Amino acid sequence: MANRIAIIGAGAVGGYAGAHMVRAGEDVTFVDMWPEHVEAMRAKGLRISHIKDVPEFTVPVKAIHLTELQQVSKEKPFDIAFICTKSYDTAWATMMVRQYLAPGGYCVSLQNCMNEETIAEVVGWGRTLGAIASSITVELCEPGHVRRASGKGGAAHTVFRVGEVHGRITDRANEVGRLCALSDSCTVTSNLWGERWSKLVTNVMGNGMSASTGLISRDILLDDTLRAFTARLGSEAIRVGQALGYTLEEIHHIDPEVIARAGEGDAAARHEYDEHRLAEARKPGGGAHRPSMGQDMVKGRRTEIEFLNGFVCDKAKDVGIATPANAALTDIVKRVEKGEIPADPKHIRELRLN
Repeated sequence: MANRIAIIGAGAVGGYAGAHMVRAGEDVTFVDMWPEHVEAMRAKGLRISHIKDVPEFTVPVKAIHLTELQQVSKEKPFDIAFICTKSYDTAWATMMVRQYLAPGGYCVSLQNCMNEETIAEVVGWGRTLGAIASSITVELCEPGHVRRASGKGGAAHTVFRVGEVHGRITDRANEVGRLCALSDSCTVTSNLWGERWSKLVTNVMGNGMSASTGLISRDILLDDTLRAFTARLGSEAIRVGQALGYTLEEIHHIDPEVIARAGEGDAAARHEYDEHRLAEARKPGGGAHRPSMGQDMVKGRRTEIEFLNGFVCDKAKDVGIATPANAALTDIVKRVEKGEIPADPKHIRELRLN
């Protein structure tokens, strides 16, 4: 029998992946906390559009409000629950769906940041998997409409990476991989933690920069000072990840060691880093996207800064590594978030870091 699937948090990533599952005939229930979004999905379906190459489509979906989840107690329980909320909502979202899981059911973190441990504290490590959406560039642009600022990644870029916390390739990891692959390229990995930290570094380099400056990715990369600071952020995060024992994967399709050395002032590495990032920004449509934290700031939502750059700073203390750039950016984003200062590139340009 087919799995019964829940998408907890039908935002940009959850909505995008879930819509493709529905389109392929999977049994999916979307659970969301934005009433207008749920009502739009009920009335008009879930619309998926891309900036290029992929035809737009709309699928009718089963969408329920948080307050309606209790009705599942009268129905078949969920076999797979994709947790797609913001990181700060992970614990309660997992607790909420736990009682509606089948005996062999499990949760999949399809989120930014590293939330598997939080999920495991609620449902246990044996019922916890991870799925990474790499450079997916999606946005919930209006109720019932997810827009992707690109085409499909396909063979050029593997978007989804799915893995077990223990690293073995299992049938259920392959099943989650199959489901993710309905929307774009996917691999099942034995290196979940290395993949997860590598994605964390990617977000550390871009999300807070957009939130603090108000700029889209392209404008950040085309500015020499801001681009240099992204390398500094990435370098600190890479060194922390290495010290924690993670085997890192490519980050922005660059060897992580190149990014680390670029952020540390190595001229050759900095040249290689600049050439790659500038080429990325100058591609048609390249960088014409506001990262998720920048979107949160525009919408007046809480950001995930404590779970990204702040998380790097916390972990750095355990291994005795200084992370002044990430600490400074965390502070700036928190101040912008609270309305103490406006988003402005000058906050980064005026930093004086040794």
